[in-house]
Amino acid sequence: MFGLIRRPTPAKPILNDRRAHASHTFPAAGPEEAGLSATGLARLTAVMQREVDTRRVPGLSMLIARGGKLAYRRDIGALRPGGPALKDDAIFRIFSMTKPVVSVALMMLVEDGRLQISDPLAKFVPEFASPKVGVETDGKLELVPAKRAITIQDLLRHTSGLTYAFTGNSAVQRLYGASQLFAPDPTNAKTLLVCDLTTAEFVAELARLPLLDQPGAAWSYSHSTDVIGRVIEVVSGQNLGAFLRERIFAPLNMSNTSFVLSPDKYERVAEPFERDPDSGKPVQLIEKNTRQRFESGGSGLWSTMDDYARFAHMLYLGGTLGNVRIIGRKTLSFMTSDHLGPGVRNGNPSLLHPGYGFGLGFAVRREPGLSSTAGTPGEFYWGGLAGTVFWIAPQEELIAMMMIQAPGQRDFYRQLFRNLVHAALV
Repeated sequence: MFGLIRRPTPAKPILNDRRAHASHTFPAAGPEEAGLSATGLARLTAVMQREVDTRRVPGLSMLIARGGKLAYRRDIGALRPGGPALKDDAIFRIFSMTKPVVSVALMMLVEDGRLQISDPLAKFVPEFASPKVGVETDGKLELVPAKRAITIQDLLRHTSGLTYAFTGNSAVQRLYGASQLFAPDPTNAKTLLVCDLTTAEFVAELARLPLLDQPGAAWSYSHSTDVIGRVIEVVSGQNLGAFLRERIFAPLNMSNTSFVLSPDKYERVAEPFERDPDSGKPVQLIEKNTRQRFESGGSGLWSTMDDYARFAHMLYLGGTLGNVRIIGRKTLSFMTSDHLGPGVRNGNPSLLHPGYGFGLGFAVRREPGLSSTAGTPGEFYWGGLAGTVFWIAPQEELIAMMMIQAPGQRDFYRQLFRNLVHAALV
């Protein structure tokens, strides 16, 4: 997969409209040199400016790199409604874009020889030794034994049988919603959910709930990556945040990525509209000053465009950035291959779109067609609840990223961004 990628030679860092990016992630390139249409990029800017001007979204940050060179970087609109202009050091809630980071971290431990993805989860988290599956019959929920153990690979590819409360209304998902895993913050109506458990306590409570499906039977978006975070803690002997800082964030100079924000960074946080522009309902997201003991491997990180671009660039280069190797080339190729195949049912087709499979932490494009947007077989991506998204298309030598905080409009803007980026390719 990665053999088609050109390794860029060192060059001076790119300047955006205001100042040099502190990350110096990519060397500079003009649009035409990078295989992008200047007209197409101007159209992308104009369309997104229109969306900001019509108050559909407070602000957007966008990045496009091709052939390892940054050809487009724009920050449009405001950091928060009525606030200052969005700048290139803005901090975003990236929610499920945490999952690829934590999945890479787990596979680093595989490369260390500390575990195998074929290992049963119960080897590391004994609470999952005898999972039960919830089966609904005539409106009644029956618990039956799992036919096989949940494996680490099941967690990585979301075939563990675990679920999320918000992805459906089955009896099992209603049990998730009624559990004490998360609760609204009684002191702040704007906060989405809080968890007053440690990661170990959270996973132990999760293990008490029934599975939605038999392990391996269905792709169901879930708390699986939260459980991966606990496995990392058990195997490494460190808490998840410390492991990520030591093995990924510090080596990649991702100094603005963390589970908890320090107060000196509060003013840099991008904020959504207080009310959804379509529904009029209050918008609830994790507040910047919320202190949760739970380090959610599935959704807990804050980051910046530059920080996450360094992570994406490392993926694009097959596991290295500069003189740092994070993960092996073949391991990464393995992760970004489809691990579902035709025998696994898609339990959340609104999340895993037609034409896509799922690897170990990433959705993977299988077909040039079927999906609602253009794409390239072999590309891999994921996004977050508030609207952040990235994808990497090795065959096109393309990295594209968008950072927004607009949960109700996330699907619209992801499709719009994809359409306009692909229209700009030459």
